[in-house]
Amino acid sequence: MNRYLSICFFYLMFCSSVLFASGITQEPPEDNKEVIVYKFDIKKMIAAPVWRATKVSLREATEIGADYILIHMNTYGGQVDMADSIRTAILNFPKPVLVFIDNQAISAGALISIACDSIYMRAGGSIGAATVVDQTGQQVPDKYQSFMRGMMRSTAEAHGKKPVVVNGDTTYVWHRDPAIAESMVDPKVYVEGVSDTGSVTTLTTVEAIELGFCEGQALNPEEVIKLAGIENYRLEEFKPGGTEKIIQFLINPIVSGLLIMIIIGGLYFELQSPGVGFPLAAAALAAILYFAPLYLEGLQANWQIAVFLVGIVLVIVEIFAIPGFGVTGVLGIAGILVGLTFTMIDKITFEFGTSPGDNGIQAALASFAIVIISMFLAFIISIWASKKLFSPNNLFGKLALQKTQNVNEGYISFDSKKQKSLIGAKGKAHTVLRPSGKVIINDEIYDARSEIGFIEKGADIRVIRDEAGQLYVLKDEQ
Repeated sequence: MNRYLSICFFYLMFCSSVLFASGITQEPPEDNKEVIVYKFDIKKMIAAPVWRATKVSLREATEIGADYILIHMNTYGGQVDMADSIRTAILNFPKPVLVFIDNQAISAGALISIACDSIYMRAGGSIGAATVVDQTGQQVPDKYQSFMRGMMRSTAEAHGKKPVVVNGDTTYVWHRDPAIAESMVDPKVYVEGVSDTGSVTTLTTVEAIELGFCEGQALNPEEVIKLAGIENYRLEEFKPGGTEKIIQFLINPIVSGLLIMIIIGGLYFELQSPGVGFPLAAAALAAILYFAPLYLEGLQANWQIAVFLVGIVLVIVEIFAIPGFGVTGVLGIAGILVGLTFTMIDKITFEFGTSPGDNGIQAALASFAIVIISMFLAFIISIWASKKLFSPNNLFGKLALQKTQNVNEGYISFDSKKQKSLIGAKGKAHTVLRPSGKVIINDEIYDARSEIGFIEKGADIRVIRDEAGQLYVLKDEQ
């Protein structure tokens, strides 16, 4: 019995040694593995295009199995909501994120940088000055500053604490001091030895290193990778594709203004010519190019497109179905203005009910001004272009009707003498008159208008007058 137990024991030992040896030979040490570093740039105003580039970059880095993300940054800030989206994506990314501040990381750039796991800066660079301001550079109300203070503090806290040995005792301090991050926003926050009350904090490269907001000084991204202790690496870079370039181009405010001009100009030209043609197609294409990229970037909601389309429909109904220009037309124009304006507003900072001095109202006024100016220019250019393009001497002049049909030359759309003779004549309503419609008199059909109220189909009528080729009738009570 003991002999069999000994044989089994030696057999198990032999199998274990073989498996252990095979495991060593099959998996090389991690030190020999090639590390993938994925780099993308943030060197523009923090806005929708940068947020889109960040999303695409992080997705591509995940797809290729990147081990590190390296952000090459140089920015003076931008939109708070876009910066918040970027910093949240960075904090939630499972791989280490490094940032190389190649000169400036101001305002929203500072928020994004603090979200990264490691910060490296060029000599002479700076980080901070994250006070929220409006389009004119003025500080916005404190509720927005409070929002930014909270984001800066929580972002710094997200990196936790690190152990520090002092006189043999181990204590834990913040990896990045939340109070210093908060003082970059609020001049009222005082940090001893760092900031004075009344001024926001902006750190130089040396100061950032001393205070734990920077891991080291570097000259270029390659030196950053070396300082981070990364060896045997392959550098992959984000290269915007055709779609990204087109979207980034279309969401530029200047391009948005030009698209508004094409929308309004196309509608104007279409109303000046019969049928459906090129101007309407140009307006429709411009509307798609205006709304689609903004919708994809999350800068607008469904209701803004709906309001714009309803406004267009109301204007068309007012022009073609209702005589004159009244409430329907005014509501249509208002819908177009609201749809175009609210598409361009930063939804994070705009709230209904704010006072005139708040950032939300100023953002609305700025967007409204862009829309109004674009529409005004569109009308002016359309009127000028219509005269130039459709003049008799121009090639396009052949497409327009140049002949004037004057009455003294015999041109007339109705028999005036015959209609005058119908005054006092009786007949029946051929259609419902509400108030316009058709009547039948002496077995002939005429356009007519009810003088008072509506007249139902088949009712007896009597012609009371003829004015400008229009018969006016009353219901004949007999």
